[in-house]
Amino acid sequence: MCEFIAEHKARFPITAICRALAARGVKISPRTFHAWARRAPSKRALWDTTITEILAGHYEPDEKGKRRPECLYGAEKMWVHLQRKGIEVARCTVERLMRANGWKGVVRRKKVRTTVPDPSAVRAPDLVDRQFGVLAPNLLLVADFTYVPLASGSFVYTAFVIDAYAGRILGWECSTSKETAFVNSAIRQAAALRERQGIPLSGSTIHHSDAGSQYTSIKLGETLLLSGMVPSIGSVGDAYDNALAETTIGLYKTEAIRDDSPFRSGPLTRLGDVEAITADWASWYNQSRLMHRLGRIPPVEYEADYYAQLAGLPVGDR
Repeated sequence: MCEFIAEHKARFPITAICRALAARGVKISPRTFHAWARRAPSKRALWDTTITEILAGHYEPDEKGKRRPECLYGAEKMWVHLQRKGIEVARCTVERLMRANGWKGVVRRKKVRTTVPDPSAVRAPDLVDRQFGVLAPNLLLVADFTYVPLASGSFVYTAFVIDAYAGRILGWECSTSKETAFVNSAIRQAAALRERQGIPLSGSTIHHSDAGSQYTSIKLGETLLLSGMVPSIGSVGDAYDNALAETTIGLYKTEAIRDDSPFRSGPLTRLGDVEAITADWASWYNQSRLMHRLGRIPPVEYEADYYAQLAGLPVGDR
């Protein structure tokens, strides 16, 4: 009742409010209200205020109108994120304060399929058979591309190559054309990254994709061979046969491309705009985004833990 009086005291005298409440069977005196108003805030109230300010720093725009990428998180991932930052807050507190302030994570939309099979092309066999769980990096890479609409009504296409072990994006390329060249470029980027890291692709690394014409071309087969990969093609029109790539692209469209994305600062008008937000998102995705299937750590950290264990080092040593 004291909070009710505090909410309305700017419009009505406190005594009048107390009389109106008493007439309805709720007895409270002005003295009780004034005593409540003078008392120091409780520890819980102070803690709620602190956590609310921290959450607002993630979910509300700053002075430049930008939000942090973590504004994409729902309550559970935000709770894990705060724990990793050393903020020991209960999950129920995060849930309660987010609900009270109307903050919630982003929800994925349905993906529109962009690849078109070439019925005359010779297809590689399916070497994966929907088994995307691998025991180490560089055993299986998955690939796909999607479209990004521009303000003009035209499209940019973004191709990805992803390591199935930790879901790390190894290569990506944007193009205004769906010709095979941009898909090849993403593959070469992936191979070059692993080369720079000192863990080159083995020559037997599987490159898995759907049956789109870009992935069944002779040129792509040559690129795979030169990059240390062997091709694998899922069944025609079946998203489950390339589920890991589909999932990553779904996150890309939801977290980076949609109008309210924290990676966007306005309309997408040209290829360079899409390249800029894709670079920012892919970097955050690899290095910072918490992944449930990895034990709520980012892909780069999960890979680093694998190599640390391989070298006999404690997990977490980099």
